[in-house]
Amino acid sequence: MCLAIPGKIKSIESQYDGMVRMAKVSFGGITKEASLEMLPDADVGDYVLVHVGVAISKVDEEEAQKTFKYLEEIGELGDLEDVDEYLPKTDN
Repeated sequence: MCLAIPGKIKSIESQYDGMVRMAKVSFGGITKEASLEMLPDADVGDYVLVHVGVAISKVDEEEAQKTFKYLEEIGELGDLEDVDEYLPKTDN
């Protein structure tokens, strides 16, 4: 199954002589590059869903946290580190 994973944009730069906008996106402590070509209005601090290296939609922080919680519950966060910043806070 292919999933789109939520991540937070940490920085944006133009590559390939300014033709392509690329973002550094943090996924629970792991940072990867993602193309912003489908989201020309994406900005630093936005949460985006990334699928195979392409940011395909913007989501709000609450939705990103819900998705991370679900992925944690089904055991799909094994490769990610420091996911606590993305998970909803609980009052234990």
